[in-house]
Amino acid sequence: MIKALPGQPQVGFSQFSGYVTVNESHGRSLFYWLTESPSSSHTKPLLLWLNGVFKPTKPTLSFILCNRPGCSSIGYGASEEIGPFRINKTGSNLYLNKFTWNTEANILFLESPAGVGFSYTNTSSDLKDSGDERTAQENLIFLIKWMSRFPQYQYRDFYIVGESYAGHYVPQLAKKIHLYNKAFNNTPIINLKGFMVGNGDMDKHYDRLGAAMYAWSHAMISDKTYKSILKHCSFTADKTSDKCNWALYFAYREFGKVNGYSIYSPSCVHQTNQTKFLHGRLLVEEYEYDPCTESYAEIYYNRPDVQRAMHANLTSIPYKWTLCNMVVNNNWKDSEFSMLPIYKELTAAGLRIWVFR
Repeated sequence: MIKALPGQPQVGFSQFSGYVTVNESHGRSLFYWLTESPSSSHTKPLLLWLNGVFKPTKPTLSFILCNRPGCSSIGYGASEEIGPFRINKTGSNLYLNKFTWNTEANILFLESPAGVGFSYTNTSSDLKDSGDERTAQENLIFLIKWMSRFPQYQYRDFYIVGESYAGHYVPQLAKKIHLYNKAFNNTPIINLKGFMVGNGDMDKHYDRLGAAMYAWSHAMISDKTYKSILKHCSFTADKTSDKCNWALYFAYREFGKVNGYSIYSPSCVHQTNQTKFLHGRLLVEEYEYDPCTESYAEIYYNRPDVQRAMHANLTSIPYKWTLCNMVVNNNWKDSEFSMLPIYKELTAAGLRIWVFR
C-alpha cells in the first residue's frame, strides 16, 4: 500500500504499487500502480490501462508514424490522461484531476514491457528483444499473478483500455485472456468484459493514409505534398521508398512546430533554463491543458522520495526514470501489420469493444 505520495493532497481512496515478476530466468518484472475508486471500490470494475505513445525527435512525419511502443503508463496515462493526480510545474506537488476515471472504476496502470518506466529486466539484451508476442504473453502472466496477490479482484468485471501503440497491446492481451479463459468453463478469474482503444495503431495502411488525409484536410500540408504522398507512399509495409521518404520529409517541414496531438493547442518549447508555450500561454486553470506536462513527470518520478513512496526502485543505485525507452522502441522485433482480424475474432466471441479517436 502507498501511504501517501510526496506532495499529494488528501484523498479518499487507497493506492497500491509494486512489482510482479513475469520471467524468473531473465529477471523481468513489471511495475503497477493501482488507484482504487473512492466509493464502492469493492463492487466497481477493474480497468487495466496500457500506454504506447511515442513522440519522435528525428525529422519524420510524426503524426503519421508516431504510434510506437516503449512509453510509460505512469507518466502518460496516470499523470496526463485518466489518473487521479496531476503534477505541478515544479514537480514538487500533486493536485487532483477532476476528470479522473477512478470515480467509475478501480484503475490498474501497468508499465509494459520490461524496460519501460519503472519496469525492469536483469538481462540487458532483453531491451533489444521486445515485441508484440512476448509483451502480450507477459502481460497475461502479470495479470494471473497479480490476481493471486489481489484476490478481491478475481471474477470482478474487467476491462482493458489504452491508447496509441496500446492499439496492439490491448486487443492482443484480450485475445490471450480469451483463449486462457476457455479452460475455466465460463468461470474465469479474469472476467474480461471488453476493451477500449483510443487513437490506436490498428492497421498501418489505413492509419497512415488517414493521418496524411487529416493533415491535408486541416491545411497542415500543401496540396502538392499530399499528392506526392498518395503517389509514392503505399503504406503496405513498414519500409518506405526513397521517394516516399522525401514526400514525408517535406510534409514534416510544412507541419512545423505544431502540436501534432492537438493541432489547435499550443506546443511546448524547451529552451535554456526555461520551458515555455509556443503560440502564447494557455491558462492551465481555465482549460485544464498544459503542453509541457511531460517535463513535470520527468522531474517528479525521478525524485528518490517519490520512488521510495511508490516502492519503485528497490536498489540503492539511483534510478533514471524516463517517459519513453528509446532502446525498446528502436529494437521492437515483431509488430502485427493489422489488428482488424483480432477485432473480428473477439467481436464474434461476444466482447464489447469501443474504439475512439
